Amino acid sequence: MAHGEVLEFEEYVRTRQDALLRSARRLVPDPVDAQDLLQTALVRTYGRWDGIADKRLADAYLRRVMINTRTEWWRARKLEEVPTEQLPDACVDDSTEQHADRALLMDIMKVLAPKQRSVVVLRHWEQMSTEETAAALGMSAGTVKSTLHRALARLRQELESRAADESAGPAARMFEREERERCAA
Repeated sequence: MAHGEVLEFEEYVRTRQDALLRSARRLVPDPVDAQDLLQTALVRTYGRWDGIADKRLADAYLRRVMINTRTEWWRARKLEEVPTEQLPDACVDDSTEQHADRALLMDIMKVLAPKQRSVVVLRHWEQMSTEETAAALGMSAGTVKSTLHRALARLRQELESRAADESAGPAARMFEREERERCAA
């Protein structure tokens, strides 16, 4: 392609880009896919730009390229589906227990003093080290350790008092595991 035709194509794209993008948006629902569609169509048109005798028909040519490209994409995606005689079993995770555990934990955390709650959250939810927690709360590392020890003991005691409730089991195991990990470290 001659240098003059390259400049002509660039000027065309600059002036018609918004209208062409609107056309692409009508063809595909996702804005990112529409931009990809337009870019692909522009690349394909660039190679054939000198073959378009009447440049006033360039919009129509590009729209046809976008339609063909979208159809190719649709067909390619459709080929990824493989028919089978039996449908696979649908696996749906039941997050009811997780929600119940989280609700229980949030309720049990209310029994802690604000300082204890802050230490537990920073150490266990935010995964901060003892030193990072101490720096964040403006206390010594030893104070963080003793506060965490007392807070976990208080939480364990609260969990044991609610042991009649079945949903306390997973939460209690979580705190026991965290306490073992803390002691091992």
